[in-house]
Amino acid sequence: MVDQTYWKRALERSEHALRQKALVPLSTSRIKLNGPRADQFELRVLNDRLPKHHRIEGPKVNPFRPWDTELAIDDVGDDHVLILNKYPVQTGHMLLITREWASQVDWLTLDDWRALVSVDHDSTGLWFLNSGPLAGASQPHRHLQLLPRDSNERSCPRVEWFERLLQDRSAKKVRMDDPLTQSCVIAKRPSHIDPRQEAKELHSLYRHLGNELGLGGKQSCELPQAPYNLLLTQSWMALIRRKCEEACGFSINALGFAGYLLATDQSDQALMQHKGAEAVLRQVVSPLGDLTDDTPMSVVTV
Repeated sequence: MVDQTYWKRALERSEHALRQKALVPLSTSRIKLNGPRADQFELRVLNDRLPKHHRIEGPKVNPFRPWDTELAIDDVGDDHVLILNKYPVQTGHMLLITREWASQVDWLTLDDWRALVSVDHDSTGLWFLNSGPLAGASQPHRHLQLLPRDSNERSCPRVEWFERLLQDRSAKKVRMDDPLTQSCVIAKRPSHIDPRQEAKELHSLYRHLGNELGLGGKQSCELPQAPYNLLLTQSWMALIRRKCEEACGFSINALGFAGYLLATDQSDQALMQHKGAEAVLRQVVSPLGDLTDDTPMSVVTV
């Protein structure tokens, strides 16, 4: 039985941070979505203005150097800290940040994966990463995000889409006429009792998928060659190659591909209701067929 100590601490810390006004939950309302595959998405509308760090105008301050101690949950090893997301939609939304400066656009390191596994063995759920501004990241300081889940909960609204893609890739039956399937690589997640071995295998799988997606060789020290999103559950890891952050007034990060969408005053909800949320997602991805490299990309097999 998993203790879920971090999740319990996150909920307790959330109550304290609310009293101290250090936590600012986003007020949203659920909107019924009627477009194609509407059952795979959860659309919410923001009731207030976006927090300053999400807006384009004005300079941005690094909120993690230093991090707000009112939001701190616990240290994770020597190099990482687990804190609350200051502007959550879900209570208990956690951020795993590096103690010292590390760039969000650079490759995740083995130490990052060790920290993730350390948290995940206690409190698991839907992990995600936005690799920079074009992938939906609001902060340049390295941070992985966790939406905790109970063992009997679905990881996300589009979990069946990813599971089907995993099966199709195993059978080499991926639809190559759909930008979404062309832009996403997925593989079964390795699992070990030994956290250090699991971290090594997750790091290796992450770099392997990045290579398959045209982001850079597994041994390359260069920056990833395109922005991307990462999604990780107890069952699989997926990477999605991006070309832009916004479409039809919707800001899309990794959670958009998981099925969670947030509308603002600038969002074209009528278009989404008519054409479906996937039509919006297709506008922000960069299919493998769009790569300029003359070397054909192989399909991931698991």
